[in-house]
Amino acid sequence: MSESLEVSHYTYRVTWSAEDREFVATCVEFPSLSWLAPSQMEALHGLQSLLREVIADMAEQGEQVPEPFAERSYSGRFNLRIGESLHRELALHAAEEGMSLNQYVLRKLNAA
Repeated sequence: MSESLEVSHYTYRVTWSAEDREFVATCVEFPSLSWLAPSQMEALHGLQSLLREVIADMAEQGEQVPEPFAERSYSGRFNLRIGESLHRELALHAAEEGMSLNQYVLRKLNAA
């Protein structure tokens, strides 16, 4: 994959910073980096340019470059440890709703 194509696959957010009175671009996969600019597009393009440099430097140093979230594989499963009393409470609510605990928790997560 080309460097510029890889950079375009990352997860970006561009928001207005009242404190800086400029737009700030951030990238979820690189949380320590940001770029300020007068316009949204300038902020995004500035951050993407910075990321190209950072990724090239990381590759040169033999560091692992974060994979874009959009290209990661997910199993659809994760384990969550909760306290016994919360587990009991959730199981009771699920039973009252006539569904499995998994279905109940999934419904609650989707509603959040």
